[in-house]
Amino acid sequence: MSAQKDRLFSSFSFLLFWASSIPTRGSARVLQELSPQRYFSALQAGRASLAYFSHNVSPGAQPFLEQIENSAEALQDYGISVVKVNCPKEGVSRYCGKENALRKAYLFRGNVLIREFPTDALFDVNSIVANVLFALLFNEVKYVETLADLQNIENALKGKSNMVFAYVPATGTAEHRAVMEAAFVYGTVHQFVLTTEATLLKDTSSDEPDVSSAWLLFCHCQRATDLVQPCRRTAMEQALTMLNIHRHLKLMGAPLVTEVAEDPEKVSTVHLQLGLPLVFILSQKETYEADRRTAEFVAWQLLGKAGVALLSRDLVGLNVLRRSNIALKTPDEEVPIKYLLLEDTDEVITLVEDKNKVKQIQEDEEEEEDEDEKENNNQDIQDDEVVEAVSRDKKRELPLEQICVLTEETFHSALLETAWTVVLFYASWEAVSLAVLRSYAEVANHLEGTQGVLLSRVNCWDWPGICTEENVTQFPTVKIYKKGERSVMYSGMWGTKELTSFIMLSRVSCPLKLATIDEAEGYLRGEFPSELSSYHHTSLLGVFSTATSEARETFEEAGNILSGHVTMGMYFEDDALALSRKYAVSPPALLLARSGGQSVESITLSKQSTRDMVQMIRYELLDIFPEITVQNLPYYLQLRKPFLILFSDGDIGQMESKEMLKLAKGRPQQAFVACWLNLKKTPVGRGILKAYFATMPSLPVLIWVNLHAGGQVFKFPPEQSITEMNILSWLEKLKSGLEIPSSTLSEEDWKPPLPAYDFLQMMEVAMPELPLHTSHHHGDTPEQHPPESPGGDTATRDEPSRETKAEKMGSPGRDLRGTAPRLAAREKQGKRHSEL
Repeated sequence: MSAQKDRLFSSFSFLLFWASSIPTRGSARVLQELSPQRYFSALQAGRASLAYFSHNVSPGAQPFLEQIENSAEALQDYGISVVKVNCPKEGVSRYCGKENALRKAYLFRGNVLIREFPTDALFDVNSIVANVLFALLFNEVKYVETLADLQNIENALKGKSNMVFAYVPATGTAEHRAVMEAAFVYGTVHQFVLTTEATLLKDTSSDEPDVSSAWLLFCHCQRATDLVQPCRRTAMEQALTMLNIHRHLKLMGAPLVTEVAEDPEKVSTVHLQLGLPLVFILSQKETYEADRRTAEFVAWQLLGKAGVALLSRDLVGLNVLRRSNIALKTPDEEVPIKYLLLEDTDEVITLVEDKNKVKQIQEDEEEEEDEDEKENNNQDIQDDEVVEAVSRDKKRELPLEQICVLTEETFHSALLETAWTVVLFYASWEAVSLAVLRSYAEVANHLEGTQGVLLSRVNCWDWPGICTEENVTQFPTVKIYKKGERSVMYSGMWGTKELTSFIMLSRVSCPLKLATIDEAEGYLRGEFPSELSSYHHTSLLGVFSTATSEARETFEEAGNILSGHVTMGMYFEDDALALSRKYAVSPPALLLARSGGQSVESITLSKQSTRDMVQMIRYELLDIFPEITVQNLPYYLQLRKPFLILFSDGDIGQMESKEMLKLAKGRPQQAFVACWLNLKKTPVGRGILKAYFATMPSLPVLIWVNLHAGGQVFKFPPEQSITEMNILSWLEKLKSGLEIPSSTLSEEDWKPPLPAYDFLQMMEVAMPELPLHTSHHHGDTPEQHPPESPGGDTATRDEPSRETKAEKMGSPGRDLRGTAPRLAAREKQGKRHSEL
């Protein structure tokens, strides 16, 4: 059976279970009421219908009619219609004439009568659905009474198909219905066999089964070839429900042993999807055959309880695999893979069946590593709010459909296919990377449909070669690649708005050469180029004459450095002098337009280096009286100047704003940063005030603080009004030492508690002889075969295990001798096998 067909059956099965579980409100609309003539004329060939004929409903028949109505919707899911046929009083026929005929329900396929059901056999919805499906599937579901009948069916199926053998204490029960529903879905894949004989159940079991409960056995006849030996049987341990049967059949149809050649963290099998653990047997090329037999032996013991995979150390570059021979992956995404060193297969089976076993083994291993852990315990203090937030939301699926995943094979070609390629370099296990990936996904959604822009990502854990080649030494990093030009690295905040602005500004040449005075004027008004008209930004225009070529070259170099962060235009035509005179400045000059050109400042450019010009431009772009936010605070801290900051619980008043702006514009040589902070927009300001004062001051409050010299905090007298004159007078007292500081901040540097990691270097040192991600060429790996039963994965290799083959070659091995070199001596008393 192909994987595609398997998925079809799987999906249909889930839909079937879902549909049959819907409350039956509204089922009255599904039940049809017809006359005999209309009913028989409406019968369609091949379509099944359940009909109940009635003159009038007697009180005794009312409960049955209610159950028929309730079952109508459930039977409709299987293409079976339910009809109440109203017999005319004077009419006499086979179905309407006799009194005993009115005590039956009739199942038709087309106009052919399939079965008559006494109404007392259809006592509820389960019995109706079970008996109707049993009648329709009579040729597909074999009913057996003796062990000989069962063995005959088994022998006929050996080497061809698998069998599902079900025992139910009685027909018409919920368990009987579940088996029939499963047979309706999987009947073309497996042979279903049903019995109600308790003696037969006992004959098929080695112990004494509970005959009062329903049982289901999956018989692996497709793998069997010996007519003498019975098919292997795997009992379903859960209650007989449709969902549990579906789950059991999916597990039985999965590959017995899955061979994997990738990071176990990335492996996903049907067992994990269905909530069961996955056991990795770690192998190596020299002992492959022995490891394969060991894996198959374990897989048969754990069938239905866990999946088993054979993981080759030779193909996976994880250093931890060298120290272990078993790995356990649980379906819980928050639980990391456990790498263990076990002695024999009994321990592997106990590992799955006894959840405390993992903890016990790890405690034994941790005792040997206590000293190393004590040395590294101080690493924990690097955990912060980002880690906590990412961990809290890790199950939330990110919409990454708009972001292209790049690999070593596709990276360079992708850069040549699009005008602008944005690349996020990140590590999939690192908290800040995952937090930035969320913002990046929002950017991708915002820029969807933008022509000439490709948003992509490279996981440096998978592809360290690319990140090394691109000089990525920290995670995360965002770079924009313009076709045929060097890349530009982003160095701003990681918010969606900031990233989007950076990408859009990077699309425009920096500096942008303007050809006419009209273009220059439109540029200052924010109207040109048109793609940036919707983005609020400050426009910088450099005006140069033919005699100022050196200053123009410096301006161009500064523009290359600031690309993506600012918009810079350049005008150096013959009439540049006329443009500069309009703004009372001579070339070389810088025109600065804020708020769409409502005000234009002119600055004469002196002879300076590229670095000085970059710093000057960045400074001039800062607001005169800014509102401090988390996003822009770093830019003002870089000035290393004292802060005169007005804390306000909301927007500041018009009078305070006017006075502070006058002060900011008139401050001598910009000796300090005059600014304000809105506690409603930036609540972290309350924490700042609590650090400054023992109690929260009344708002608004004006503070002077010099973070770079002494850390003294001064509070403006609250009894004085906030005017330019009062503030200047107060500042003079501060300089003269006449004011006493309210508090003094600690001189301790605000640095990370530990130095940053060079993750790429650590990854290379971990295992220099093996790459972290191996690219395979055609022919490097064994041929892949699709599974022979539904539920398998065509991307994995499944080689059926035959018990007789293992026996001929000797015992598959209860020890794990072939899976790992002996790296630790863990002798255990009383164990029959001690070799690895």
